[in-house]
Amino acid sequence: MAIGKTAGCLILAGAAWASAAQFTVRHEHWRKGCEGVMTIDENGVAFSARKGSGPKDHAWTWSFQDIQQLQLAPRRIHILTYKDSKIRLGADVGYEFTGDIPAGGLYALLRDRMDQRFVAQLEPAGQPLGLPALTLPVKHQARILGSEGALAFTPDSIVYATPAKNQSRTWRYQDIDSISSSGRFQLTIVTLEKGFNFQLKQPITEASYNQLWLEIEKKNGRIQ
Repeated sequence: MAIGKTAGCLILAGAAWASAAQFTVRHEHWRKGCEGVMTIDENGVAFSARKGSGPKDHAWTWSFQDIQQLQLAPRRIHILTYKDSKIRLGADVGYEFTGDIPAGGLYALLRDRMDQRFVAQLEPAGQPLGLPALTLPVKHQARILGSEGALAFTPDSIVYATPAKNQSRTWRYQDIDSISSSGRFQLTIVTLEKGFNFQLKQPITEASYNQLWLEIEKKNGRIQ
C-alpha cells in the first residue's frame, strides 16, 4: 500500500485512497481546541488528539451507523452523534473539525458508504458526475440571507454550486426525499437535512421537471 504526505495530511495513494484516508485536523471546542489526526475508512470515522495538544480523553471512534449527520465542507467536518449532552439538556452531541481537509477525495470515499445522513456542502471538483443535462441559474432562499448560484442536474445527482461559504450542496438522487414546484420559476428540494427553496432565474420546462421527478422516484425505489 503506497502512502504519501501532502499539504499536512496523510493520504493512502492509488486504489487505496478509495477505501481510507488519514489527515490532520483541529477539533474546535470552547477551550481553544486541539490538534489531532482523523481517520476515515470502511469502518467509520475516528479522531485522536495529539499528545500534549489537548485533553487525553479527546479520542473517539464512530461507526457510520452511529453518525446522525456528517457535514463535509472544503475546510470543515461536522459530526452529529446520537449521544445526549448532559450540559445542553439532552441535545445531541456534535463535534466540529477544521483544517486542510481533502474534501474532494473524502466525497468520493463517503458517497458510497453513507446514506442520507451524509451532507456534502461542496461541489465535487474533479469527481466526474457525468455531463449535466440541464443547468439553471438560481437563488437559494433562506430565512435571513440567501445565496445565488447554479443548479446542475446530472444523471445521478443534483449539484448546487455557489461562492457562498458552506452553502454548496451535492445531492445523490437517493438523498432526496421529494421535489416540488409551484411554477416554472420555483423548485423545492427536500432532504433529510432540510428543505431547500430555489427561485429559478430561467424557467424549468414541464418535460424537464417531470423527467427529474421520475428519475428521483426510480432511484428511491418508489416506482419501477
